[in-house]
Amino acid sequence: MKMMTNLFSVFDPTSSIFKTPANWSATMMGMLLLPTMYWMIPSRYSMTWNKITSTLHKEFKTLIGANGMNGSTLMFISIFSTIMFINFMGLFPYVFTSTSHLVFTLALALPLWLGYMIYGWMNHTQHMFAHLVPTGTPPVLMPFMVCIETISNMIRPGTLAVRLAANMIAGHLLLTLLGNTGPSLTYTLTMVLLMVQIALLMLEAAVAIIQSYVFAVLSTLYSSEVN
Repeated sequence: MKMMTNLFSVFDPTSSIFKTPANWSATMMGMLLLPTMYWMIPSRYSMTWNKITSTLHKEFKTLIGANGMNGSTLMFISIFSTIMFINFMGLFPYVFTSTSHLVFTLALALPLWLGYMIYGWMNHTQHMFAHLVPTGTPPVLMPFMVCIETISNMIRPGTLAVRLAANMIAGHLLLTLLGNTGPSLTYTLTMVLLMVQIALLMLEAAVAIIQSYVFAVLSTLYSSEVN
C-alpha cells in the first residue's frame, strides 16, 4: 500500500513557489502560444493551426447537423485545443498534468452534459422522451429500455472524465515505473530502456492528441442528440 501511495503521489499537486501552488499553473501555459495567431504576417504555426481548426469546424458541423446552433463548433474546437495543450505540457519533465485528475476532467464534462440536458428537456421535451425508446423496440421491453437509456445518459459525464484521466495517468505511470528501474540496470539494458522510453513518449504524444479529439467528438455527438 505504501508503494502504491508513493507511486501515485507523482500526480499530487504539491509543488509551490513562495507557498503558492504552482502545479495548476501549467494548465494556462498553452495560452502563451495563442497570441502568435494575431500577427500581421501569419507564421507557419498560425497557418497550420488555422488549417486544423477549419478541418475540425467542418467535421463538428457535420456531426452537429443542420439543426445545430451557429457558432457551437467554436466551443468544441476550444475544448479540443485546451485539452491538447494541457496534455502536451504534461509530457515535459516537472510539469503537472491537469487532465490526469478527475477534478479537472469532471469540471469540463459535467457542465457540458448538464447544459445539454437542461436545454434539451426545456426546448425539445418530446424529442428527449423519444430518445429514451429506440425505434423498433417491442412494447414488452420498453420499460427496460427507458431504464437502460436513462442510466447511459446519467453516466456520460463520468465516462468522459474517467476516459481522459485514465488514459493520461496510464502512460505517465508506465513511464515512471520504467524510469525507476534505470539505476539498477546494466549499460546495455539501459540503452534498451532508453529506446523504449522514447517510443512510449511518442505514443503518449499520439494519445495526447487522440484523447482531446475523442473528448471533443463525443461532446459534439451528445449535443447533436438534444437538437
